[in-house]
Amino acid sequence: MNALLDLLVNNAENVPLDVAALELATIEFPDLEVAPWIDLIDSYANELGERVNDGDDGLSYIRVTNEYLFDELGFRGNGGDYYNPMNSCLNQVLMERTGLPITLSLVYMEIGRRLGRPVWGIGMPGHFLVEYDDGDTQHYIDPFHHGRLMEATECLALASRITGQDMSENWQALEPVSKRQMALRMLNNMRAAYLRGNAWAKALTVQDLLVQASPNDATEYRQRGYLNLQMRHYKEAERDLSRYLSLSPEARDREEIERRLKALHRWVAGMN
Repeated sequence: MNALLDLLVNNAENVPLDVAALELATIEFPDLEVAPWIDLIDSYANELGERVNDGDDGLSYIRVTNEYLFDELGFRGNGGDYYNPMNSCLNQVLMERTGLPITLSLVYMEIGRRLGRPVWGIGMPGHFLVEYDDGDTQHYIDPFHHGRLMEATECLALASRITGQDMSENWQALEPVSKRQMALRMLNNMRAAYLRGNAWAKALTVQDLLVQASPNDATEYRQRGYLNLQMRHYKEAERDLSRYLSLSPEARDREEIERRLKALHRWVAGMN
């Protein structure tokens, strides 16, 4: 996971996002080889590149891209099995041509990057989009819903419906996100899917990456502490929950955590 860690820990924006995403997928597919899937994305870009010209305007590029990806190749959002961790694994998304908003957006972005097109990730709360903006043409695109084009107000209305909060004036939600922010969001999606399926060991592997990415974030230690408790890793749970309190001395759940730590101290002492 060298590329993924370099992106998460060092914020190395030169790391190709597709490589980082494929390394993330090795949590589910330990023997996964990255190169064949990169070659597949290359082939998509090459095929699309034969259908568009450098001089084509942005709207023409979007139209041809959408026809190729969604009509011809059949990429689509997996609304029927949304919380399946496979939706966060880029290799599986490329094979099944179905996934989450963020993984489908990643495919859209990486093809655009190969063709020198300005396609950015938009990390709205609740739903991920892409933006095409070359200075003349600007559109928000929803790869989860067949590449539909959306106005800014429509995007924020969608975010309001999904989150249940009024996002109508939250224009900051439509700002492009960094590669690192995308990687973190994918990690959080994968962790949520594993937790939902009680896949504790895999969730813990994801959580280790989140701790490495944000070593001063108290909540990540709390989350890992409870995962270690779930797996009966009592020494590790004691370490993580103690770290949580040291980073967040005014934590609202301090009393509960201290009670758990006392029990863990007794348990760990009895093991030695």
